[in-house]
Amino acid sequence: MTADIGPAPKAQAAPQSLPQQRTLTSRYRWTICALLFVAIGINYIDRQMIGILKPTLTADLKWSETDYASVVFWFQCAYAIGFLTFGRVIDKVGVRIGYALAFTLWTIASICHGLVNGVTQFAMARFALGFGESGSFPASLKAVSEWFPQKERAQATGIFNAGTAFGPIVTPLLVPAITLAWGWRAAFISIGIVTALWLVAWLLMYRSPQNHPKVSAEELDYIRSDTDPSLPVDATPAKFSWFKLLTFRETWAYAAGKFLTDPIWWLYLFWLPDFLGKTYGLDLKSFGPPLIAVYVLADVGSVLGGWGSSKQMKKGRSANASRKTTMLLCALAVTPIVTAQFVSSLWVVVGIIGLAAAAHQAWSANLMTLPSDLFPKQAVASVIGIGGTAGAIGGMLMTTYNGYILEVFKSYQPIFIVAGSMYLVAILVIHLLTPRLKPVAAERLLDR
Repeated sequence: MTADIGPAPKAQAAPQSLPQQRTLTSRYRWTICALLFVAIGINYIDRQMIGILKPTLTADLKWSETDYASVVFWFQCAYAIGFLTFGRVIDKVGVRIGYALAFTLWTIASICHGLVNGVTQFAMARFALGFGESGSFPASLKAVSEWFPQKERAQATGIFNAGTAFGPIVTPLLVPAITLAWGWRAAFISIGIVTALWLVAWLLMYRSPQNHPKVSAEELDYIRSDTDPSLPVDATPAKFSWFKLLTFRETWAYAAGKFLTDPIWWLYLFWLPDFLGKTYGLDLKSFGPPLIAVYVLADVGSVLGGWGSSKQMKKGRSANASRKTTMLLCALAVTPIVTAQFVSSLWVVVGIIGLAAAAHQAWSANLMTLPSDLFPKQAVASVIGIGGTAGAIGGMLMTTYNGYILEVFKSYQPIFIVAGSMYLVAILVIHLLTPRLKPVAAERLLDR
């Protein structure tokens, strides 16, 4: 209402000014961001449980290093397949239904972990979990592209992406306690049942912004303030060809970034407890505090990384300069991890790995905004699906590498060398493929 009072020049300038952002009659987009954060946190609780329980499962089910790597491999294989599937499905059916389907599938799969025996059955449950969890990021990032203007997307992505570290913070608190009291099977079953409550909240609370009764006209105008004028709001997603997306350098830039750096985050999730146990003698009762410290730092990195580039854009810097400057700093901050194998102090190595995890999350908060920076909203989930598949394939290769290195050389040093160098390679590749981050015009994507 206040935007209609006062001189006309101020009313026209208000949508671009900071005071107008502060006087929006609703801010429901941040409630949506909170929902996404919780879902990602649940996703990573379910995902990281196997890393926390690796010593217990290895002893109980008689796994070797390559058996464990095989179970992780099949999770990542399903993740690769699922990203392509869910990216396209979400572009077709929308975020609300698409995310609900993905969440339901991965929750059922997580519960099934508590009902299986042996490597093969566990790998099957893990495959189903990976397929369902693959829908989380395409849905989350498409929701951000629908609910936030470009200048806020990295910040919103950084906040919901902090769930990837919040989940691993909660996991070492919950899982060891449940496992020590009732066994590892109870951990999978009970956590799966409780977290299913999120699905109810999602279906009750999520709608597209133009159809949501809690979104004011002012907030809707703000959300659409940088919408591509070449597309109507209700443009038909089916007009965008998945195969056509593969012809764009911009698609490959995002996919390359995911291929090179996603495997490093999975290294922390699936092997960090094992590294701490073997190097410093920690076990199910004692590695909680170091893991929590690493992921608290990662959470801080995720929020600051998204906030940093969004702040630069609000000050007038281009998306190209803001994203790439932040990502380069992150790539440099990861490099000390190459020394982790040789550090004798537990808490010094926690600081080194925590810095690398924080830098990865800050990197990811910016990398994951590139599809919405470069493509129309109707194609965002499909591009994210392609990139997620590339990341999962990279993860499969690194999982095989990790299992071989640990089985044969019994050292994490070759693994940490890869972890410390991939981000510098990735930012170079991204810059060569998209030197200006110039958006792809909507008409170039339309099937004729």
